[in-house]
Amino acid sequence: MLSHDEVLGEFRAAGALLEGHFILSSGLHSSRYLQCARVLMYPKRADRLCQSLKQRITEKIRAQIDIVASPAMGGIVVGYEMGRQLGVPAIFFERVDGKLVLRRGFTIAKGARVLMVEDIVTTGLSSRECIAGIVEEGGVTIAAACLIDRSSGKADLGVPLFALTSLEIPAFPADSLPPELAAIPAVKPGSRDLNK
Repeated sequence: MLSHDEVLGEFRAAGALLEGHFILSSGLHSSRYLQCARVLMYPKRADRLCQSLKQRITEKIRAQIDIVASPAMGGIVVGYEMGRQLGVPAIFFERVDGKLVLRRGFTIAKGARVLMVEDIVTTGLSSRECIAGIVEEGGVTIAAACLIDRSSGKADLGVPLFALTSLEIPAFPADSLPPELAAIPAVKPGSRDLNK
């Protein structure tokens, strides 16, 4: 199993741990940003990270998983890789008119036991939206997993959350920025349109 430092080493080596002023998908602002797409673009890194994440999920839960579901965009690659590691199908929800829905012929069988997989959990908003979509489709979310838990265990998803590692990076509302962060122009590297 990879240690915290080994996980961050993978992100640093891939140029996926950025410094500056970032607007997160949650709308909060931060001085550091984890660009998971950069670390997951390398198949061997994705394999190592997700193999270690799989090991963090209890054996009892792993044995029950019928399917993996993720929110697009950030969860697609990590969700696929977790499905591959677990030997189950992997599907993803897409945002349509501000709501996460299944498209592309994806379905969840009624009562199917689902592992919801994300790249990063900060406030848990995307995760909770994806879990709501799973319920709407008739599935049962038995657990959630992510590469990095930025909430330090504070995000309540209503199911157990297994994280590869946790990383405390302060995040601030736009109207409460510290002066050193406010002095830097903000960029929004995530995939969610904050106006929807």
